[in-house]
Amino acid sequence: MSGFKYEEIANSLRRRITDGEFEPGDLLPSSRDLCEQWAVSRATTIKAMDALRADGLVTPHQGRGFSVVETPLARPAGRRLAGSARVQGGSPFRRLGAPVLKAPPAHVVDALELADGQHALHRARLVLTPDGSSPHSYVTAWFPPDIADQCPRLSQMGPIAEGTTNYVRRTTGRGPARGTDITTTRLASKIEAELLQVKRPCAVATVLHTAYDEGDRPLVCEEGVTPSELWELVDNYPMGAGI
Repeated sequence: MSGFKYEEIANSLRRRITDGEFEPGDLLPSSRDLCEQWAVSRATTIKAMDALRADGLVTPHQGRGFSVVETPLARPAGRRLAGSARVQGGSPFRRLGAPVLKAPPAHVVDALELADGQHALHRARLVLTPDGSSPHSYVTAWFPPDIADQCPRLSQMGPIAEGTTNYVRRTTGRGPARGTDITTTRLASKIEAELLQVKRPCAVATVLHTAYDEGDRPLVCEEGVTPSELWELVDNYPMGAGI
């Protein structure tokens, strides 16, 4: 159970949205209804809705309250910095194929610390440019079998409205405590070039992101592939005197 009332309210609404009680475009309970149901102040319900807005789950309407977003967003792999909102850097996306348990490539086996021959749950998405007009990144996500077993929604088609991180945390009690990103460059494979609509040979940047829980157990490994002309990393940081 969350330590703050607004987080309990937000988690309850996330669950109801993910379970399909509220579908895209549906209005959520009003602030007055939430105040009565949870015996809290209006300020608490506002904080709960702010948390859902940061997740990209809801959108406000003047005089009507909040509704579930029509178009969910997803981010390319990596850069899951503490304190960053789920919508930060998010864009429209398309789910590719059905999730399936299968043998991952060797570098994912190593990242997830799997035994030889052990399968992982594979999910893939195509993240689009912000206007939704063209592909930006091809992302494959691999979940270890213990996570897949405890989180049945990961095996279903369609996006998870609250986001996989929130869903896994809510279902298993395990959330990301640290992440590792490994960025490399190579040439796109035939399938990657077709999905990203680029001509081969084409250079791509790949980001291998692995998230670990507080016990340092892997939660997920994502690999994002982005054409070189679309990939950019900008870091802003303070510098002290004498450096």
